[in-house]
Amino acid sequence: MRSVRLLISLLVLALAAGPARAVDEADEWRMFGNVLALVQHFVRLAAQSPDPQAMQKGIDALFSGENPEANRVAGEILDEMLREMPAEHRGTFLSVARDFMTIARRENARAAERADPVFLEREREGAMQARKDLHAMGLRYWDTAQFLDAVKRDDALAVELYVLARGVNLSARDADGRSAVEIARAAGNRKIVELLARNLP
Repeated sequence: MRSVRLLISLLVLALAAGPARAVDEADEWRMFGNVLALVQHFVRLAAQSPDPQAMQKGIDALFSGENPEANRVAGEILDEMLREMPAEHRGTFLSVARDFMTIARRENARAAERADPVFLEREREGAMQARKDLHAMGLRYWDTAQFLDAVKRDDALAVELYVLARGVNLSARDADGRSAVEIARAAGNRKIVELLARNLP
């Protein structure tokens, strides 16, 4: 449901932008009404469809430009936000909005890929091979303590195998309360930090 969280973030940005503008009460209520209409569109999708993924699919359609009504309302929100925004901030705001859309499209593409049976089979085979490789190294793929030890000793190969094996909680903490990412960051191992950050839930 990353797209849902992203949509909520965009709506919060939209609402937060309202008080900063020197507009009258009618303009503020029009802006609020547009935001409310956009939220209502997706809530109605979820409420009226037997498909539990209806809201997610609707948001995906918005981000891919396939929903004319939602696009119209989102466009009105954007126009309203930009109308009174100082010119020096418009470029930055639009750049942030474009980046949000890029992130949303990328996440949606990844979600679609992960739902593909071929991808799932490749992932399962990769996990099985990683478990065998860890076993050959004398490590247990489900052992969180061994995973954290691998992070502490900067063993990037073992950490990568633990990630692929999908047998440990990558957010687990050691006896001092430090997560694997925090341990790797403190050791200055950027490769492990990036690997873990990419794969955290």
